[in-house]
Amino acid sequence: MKNPSYIISVGLICLAEILGPGSSAASWWEKGAGLFEKTEVQSGVQAISGPSVAEIDEAFKEALLIGSENVVNKLGSIDGFNSDPSIHIPLPEELTIVKTMLSRIGMAQMVDDLELKLNRAAESATPKAKKLFIQSIKDMTFEDVKTIYKGADDSATRYFQRKMAPALHEEMQPIVDGSLSQVGAIQAYDSIMGRYQTLPLVPDVKANLTEHVIQRGMDGIFFYMAKEEAAIRKNPVKQTTVLLKKVFGTQ
Repeated sequence: MKNPSYIISVGLICLAEILGPGSSAASWWEKGAGLFEKTEVQSGVQAISGPSVAEIDEAFKEALLIGSENVVNKLGSIDGFNSDPSIHIPLPEELTIVKTMLSRIGMAQMVDDLELKLNRAAESATPKAKKLFIQSIKDMTFEDVKTIYKGADDSATRYFQRKMAPALHEEMQPIVDGSLSQVGAIQAYDSIMGRYQTLPLVPDVKANLTEHVIQRGMDGIFFYMAKEEAAIRKNPVKQTTVLLKKVFGTQ
């Protein structure tokens, strides 16, 4: 086994090579990935987790935390879903025929109002994601960070989906249920279906509004988390904190 002082020296030399003079924030991802690779001593000694490697690990988590907060704040506000064409929640597919039939008799506004209420419910439930993002980042191991560095461009987002999806679904359900009732979506749905069923020769239709809002809401959250991850990979220094500037800023 190599002498510990030798191992530390190797780590410091590698750090100097990767974060040397003239380095810029634009190449930070390669710097971090290279550092993780080079601190694995070929003799079989476990990867060095000295201060510089630990700082990169912690700074990456900090960038993800800021990114996730941006997502929750954006989508958890009025019109976070409703006014965004990328994640706007449409009516459940089952209700397409209902909208078509009611539009023919001048009642399309009823259905449009229901669609707005579905988006309001998602906006109300989104803040529940915040604590789950925080916990998932806390649970992220050094090996998780290395895997994300080496993985696809949305590796962190996929990590969050694996860690968060079941709990997020559970957390959102009572909020969505309550919100749908509070904003009048359930009453609107009942009115729409009551009117629809008076029309002759229409097929029977049923839709689970709560499940639809939860699934589309989660899709929206992770859609924007992937965008935040892309921004972090490109240049985390724009998410300015002392640690991020120290680790990823121009040397």
